[in-house]
Amino acid sequence: VQLQASGGGLVQAGGSLRLSCAASGSIFSIKAMNWYRQAPGKQRELVAAITSSGSRDYADSVKGRFTISRDNTKNTVYLQMNSLKPEDTAVYYCMVTVVAGYDYWGQGTQVTVSS
Repeated sequence: VQLQASGGGLVQAGGSLRLSCAASGSIFSIKAMNWYRQAPGKQRELVAAITSSGSRDYADSVKGRFTISRDNTKNTVYLQMNSLKPEDTAVYYCMVTVVAGYDYWGQGTQVTVSS
């Protein structure tokens, strides 16, 4: 599975961004699609996840502001980020889990929120 993430950038606090991550390769085996982020000096953390059945989960820090979705026809997962805060600044990574239990990571995309 290959992943191509896009959509990061610089935005003012209160603004919005939408991240996209397109999957290719053995896409028939994808079980879950996830977004992680890693801020400077901090550990990578799970931001949002969506299963093949559409169940969603979010980190407490983004609930009510971020929405994860997927388009199975395009094999793409999205992360709509609203009401962005400076503490959302991080490199965002998409990750997919396949049925066999392996994880695949995309390249990161930088999100910077200015105050």
